[in-house]
Amino acid sequence: MDKVVGSAAEAVADARDGASFAVGGFGLSGVPNELIRALHAAGVSGLAVVSNNCGALDSGLAVLLAAGRISRVTGSYIGANKEFARQYLAGEIEVELIPQGTLAERLRAGGCGIPAFYTPAGVGTQVADGGLPWRYDGRGGVALASPPKEVRAFDGTPYVLERGIRTDFALVRAAKGDRHGNLVFNKSSRNFNPLAAMAGRVTIAEVEELVEPGAIDPDEVHLPGIFVQRVLALTPEQAADKRIERRTVSAPGAADGTTQGKVSV
Repeated sequence: MDKVVGSAAEAVADARDGASFAVGGFGLSGVPNELIRALHAAGVSGLAVVSNNCGALDSGLAVLLAAGRISRVTGSYIGANKEFARQYLAGEIEVELIPQGTLAERLRAGGCGIPAFYTPAGVGTQVADGGLPWRYDGRGGVALASPPKEVRAFDGTPYVLERGIRTDFALVRAAKGDRHGNLVFNKSSRNFNPLAAMAGRVTIAEVEELVEPGAIDPDEVHLPGIFVQRVLALTPEQAADKRIERRTVSAPGAADGTTQGKVSV
C-alpha cells in the first residue's frame, strides 16, 4: 500500500514515446512541475497531452512544448502562451479545443468507466457540427478538421455526444497526500487535478506535504487513493516554488486597496 517513490525520475521511468498524459493544474495553480521536469529529462517525445492549458511563463507543460516533445493537445485554453499559438498555427502540433466544462466531464467520465455522455454544450456550433481546425498546414489552411459528432434530442432539447477520456498516465499536484495515495487539493488547484488523476491508467501525484495513513480525515479527502499509483513527496523548496502569472498591485500610498494596474512577474 505504500505508494511513495524515491524520485521524480523513478516516478516517470516507464513513460515512453507517444504516450498520453492527463495533466492537472489550472493556470499556474496545482501544476505538477517536478514530474513534468522529470519527463523532460527522460527525453520522451511525441506525447499526447490532455490539460486545461499548456503551461505559461516557461513553466509546466510549456517546458515540454518548447522542446518539441508534444504532438497533440486536448484542452480548452491557449491564452498568452505564444509558443503554443505559434506551433498550432504553423501546423507543428495538433490541437483539439473543447469547452472547459466538457473537458472536465470527459476526464471524470473516463475515470468512472463511462464511455460517453450527452451534453448541450456546443450544440449548433463547430464543436458538434465539425470543422474546428485540429491541425493547420502552415500556410493558413486547415490540414485536419474535427469530425461531426452525434446529436440527439431528449425531451425536445438537442444534446451532443462526447466521449470519456482515458490516458496512459496522469500527472497531478496535491497540497497534501498520504502514503496510500489519498489526496487533498488547495483552492483552484482542485479544478482539474482530481479529474486528470481519475483519467490516468497510471496516476502519479507530487505532494507538497506527505503524511502517514490516517492523518487525513476521510471527510477531507478530495481524491481517494484508489485512483493513485505513485506518490512523490516534494522537498520544502520544491513545495514553496509557486509562480504568479499576473500580480495586481495598488498605487503607492493608496489606502483604499483599489487596484491600479497589473504587473506580470
